[in-house]
Amino acid sequence: MSEQHTRRDFAKITAVAAAALTFKPFYILHAKPKVDGEVIGHGTHKYKVHQGWGNLDASKFPVNNCHEMVQDSKGRLIMVGDEVKNNILIYDRSGKLLESWGHEFPGGHGLTLWNANGEEFLFICDPNLGKVFKTDLKGKILLTIEHPSKVGAYQEKDAFKPTETAIGPDGTIYVADGYGSQWILRYTPKGEYIDKFGGNGDGDAQFSTAHGVQVDYRDKANPTLLVTSRVHNSFKRFTLDGKYLSTLFLPGAFVCRPVFDGDNLYAGVCWSRLRYLNQTPNSGFVTILDKNNKVISNPGGTKPEYKNGELQLMVQDKPIFKHCHDVCIDGDKNIYVCQWNASKVYPTKLERV
Repeated sequence: MSEQHTRRDFAKITAVAAAALTFKPFYILHAKPKVDGEVIGHGTHKYKVHQGWGNLDASKFPVNNCHEMVQDSKGRLIMVGDEVKNNILIYDRSGKLLESWGHEFPGGHGLTLWNANGEEFLFICDPNLGKVFKTDLKGKILLTIEHPSKVGAYQEKDAFKPTETAIGPDGTIYVADGYGSQWILRYTPKGEYIDKFGGNGDGDAQFSTAHGVQVDYRDKANPTLLVTSRVHNSFKRFTLDGKYLSTLFLPGAFVCRPVFDGDNLYAGVCWSRLRYLNQTPNSGFVTILDKNNKVISNPGGTKPEYKNGELQLMVQDKPIFKHCHDVCIDGDKNIYVCQWNASKVYPTKLERV
């Protein structure tokens, strides 16, 4: 081969190499962005993403959907899911598994912690079984609430698929029938039926997916009940005996249960909307409100914006989350995010920065 051909071939190789550096292959251009370690959120509430925080050996401790998480008085993070090999996973704040239990909740969904004068209990909702279980922290079932037709509150044909509970200041048990007939049912601490309110509909005092319920103690002299109406992109406020007070509208956010920590209100957003208001699959973010119920940060979502006092449409900003189903806040104000229908991912930690 002549020196001229060698130079020509070298020039071609150099040109191809340069082109390879300039024009990235399709799969690189469209690769999923790396989000671990990224900082998300707005204003004073920003967080570093730790996607692998809760990862475990899936052959020993599998998850299907990570539904909800609560923190007990020892700072342990207790999560419920619908994998019957281990419905309950208990982590420490470093992400180490401390305990696992539970094989009888095929639809393990709602998880509420009740601290009754220093003694702690869990309430587990299973919409697949149509039951609510009160347990101790080791999983012993102490009380079962069954289909409301047994106490004359429903017809037998009426769906009862409870998704969440809350415990009032006097021990009243509130059960949200979020996947069933959309009532909030009240029971005594012993599980005796009192009454119900709400039901399915678009009225102010009605619900469309009454997915969550929580007591708001931020006004200590006047606690109220906050109930999710997810399809309405709203939380609806009631008195503790079920009288409608107001609606907190969060346009674009299909919120799950309200979670209170100090003066702030947090929620996982299970879906967001696109520009023309259609519900968007594989979307979601976390939303945070201040003591005046003003949105101050949307980790994973668009920056909250108010015009003339009205909150504008909020949507997913970055493809970090799929269907945020619940959040738990620790003592350092870090957020732990549970996701539904998200390829069996373990909880993600958002470290406050």
